Amino acid sequence: MSDPEIEAMTAVADALRDLEGDARGRVLRWAAERYGVTLGGPVSRGSVNGAPESTATLDDISDEEISAESPKFEHFAELYNAANPKTDVDRALVAGYWFQAIQEQPSFQAAQLNQELKHLGHALKNVTDALDSNQSKKPARIIQLRKSGSARQARKTYKLTHEGLVYVQGMIAS
Repeated sequence: MSDPEIEAMTAVADALRDLEGDARGRVLRWAAERYGVTLGGPVSRGSVNGAPESTATLDDISDEEISAESPKFEHFAELYNAANPKTDVDRALVAGYWFQAIQEQPSFQAAQLNQELKHLGHALKNVTDALDSNQSKKPARIIQLRKSGSARQARKTYKLTHEGLVYVQGMIAS
């Protein structure tokens, strides 16, 4: 027996997954107005005896707190399965999340991402394009920290931004 509320939440999460932040906000505001729902402000981070422990927006939560609150995965395959990325852009982001949030590495290189994805049979056709696409999102989900070498194919080092970490957490949660 299925739960209609869970099915609705899943449908909303699927519908919003590929939209940018501003577009998501517009869609959610439209839905709230259409169905007469008042949207609350801050996101609750827990409670003690039914009272909020503290409230914070996603911008107030540090990257370290996001990593600490993230589910623990022993293998990249478990994370990949939980996040279920549908596009190369999201696959690159999930692989970056593996190295940064789960393996606690301060940064990663494109080749590392594609190697992990290749082990699962999901190698990216062009990992640099997928990472560039994440960089061009507003706000950026990945930033380039450095480039070693002068050629276009030089090794680049990347890091997920706060927004990238939150985005993958959302993929895992849905």
